[in-house]
Amino acid sequence: MNGMSYMEKLLDGVKVEWKSMGSLCDLITTGKLNANAMEDDGIYPFYTCNETAYKINTYAFDLEAILISGNGSQVGHLNYYKGKFNAYQRTYIVGDFKDSIQVMYLFHYLNHTLKAYITQNSRKGSVPYITMPMLEGFQIPIPCPETPQKSLEIQAEIVRILDTFTELTAELTAELTAELTARKKQYNYYRDQLLSFEEGEVKWKTLGDVTEKWYSGGTPTAGKPEYYEGGEIPWLRTQEVKFADIEETEVKVTPSALKNSSAKWIPKNCVIIAISGATAGRSAINKIPLTTNQHCGCLEIDSTKALYRYVYHWVCCNYENIKALGQGARGDLNSSIIKNFKLPIPYADAPEKSLTEQARIVDILDKFDALTNSITEGLPREIALRQKQYEYYRDLLLSFPKPEEAAA
Repeated sequence: MNGMSYMEKLLDGVKVEWKSMGSLCDLITTGKLNANAMEDDGIYPFYTCNETAYKINTYAFDLEAILISGNGSQVGHLNYYKGKFNAYQRTYIVGDFKDSIQVMYLFHYLNHTLKAYITQNSRKGSVPYITMPMLEGFQIPIPCPETPQKSLEIQAEIVRILDTFTELTAELTAELTAELTARKKQYNYYRDQLLSFEEGEVKWKTLGDVTEKWYSGGTPTAGKPEYYEGGEIPWLRTQEVKFADIEETEVKVTPSALKNSSAKWIPKNCVIIAISGATAGRSAINKIPLTTNQHCGCLEIDSTKALYRYVYHWVCCNYENIKALGQGARGDLNSSIIKNFKLPIPYADAPEKSLTEQARIVDILDKFDALTNSITEGLPREIALRQKQYEYYRDLLLSFPKPEEAAA
């Protein structure tokens, strides 16, 4: 499908008028509940700044609405809901839609452009966030505004096409995901077999025994542009620790940030373990030197005793066991817990033979790992390509002449 020519045919030369979102619907926030208000046995959706809704037993709204995460790592994420629900104080609720706008047309357009708009209009160097004026002034293209019925028909046709693409993409993704799940089960089976040893085949050491140095990190003060703006130093957060190699980080910091915080350089090829909150126990390998926040623990492995990738695979295999050692309400880990966790060392009394055996195990597991986890190889890449294909056609369908272009 030629998206641009189809859009031109659909519009058929009609005028496109850009209107502020505040003129097309009502925008509100609750201003009351925080994220801790969720209830496991709740009967109503409770929308916070996470992608999926929690539950709660009270509702504040009973309407058709688009809900927008106002801050945090999922800022700009959208949910659609019709009925009774409640919302976190930093969740923006879009409702009471005017007759000139089709709700799902607005949903698709926001999903297409809102996150880039938020990043562009947030203060440089800070974590992106939303303010009410940002949403009220956000411009929405309304085709054929002087003929409301035709305008709604055009909007409905765009929604129909995008919904069809969404459904097809979801079906393809579900098939690929099922295949990926089967491959992961196969991988986990072989990993468990390779990392299971009979009594006497190995000596049990602690992670501390094979660690040359332990590193922690820190967070430069948020909101200080001199710590983030123009930064080139990779700074890792725990949400990026996802059982995979790390080639880059989402956030970069400046030398001034390192000088004035606990963040410090960490050499490449460390075993990184998230030690705090929901991500505790997840692990990764940094393939570049980088810095981290205080919620990452980093093990620089003594290469004469163990291969860092052998340690990494063992830690990944024992994610649930390590996570279960967490303390306090958040299930936090610490250096003592991690360094005292045990791992098997084959042929521990013959270092060269031990490293050769570790390398054999690593070679097999790396091949399975590449197939199941690497975004550049295997099934995950196919899933990502399907999503990009959908986004390509969505971008074409929602590319309208900008206000200055329409006036030319």
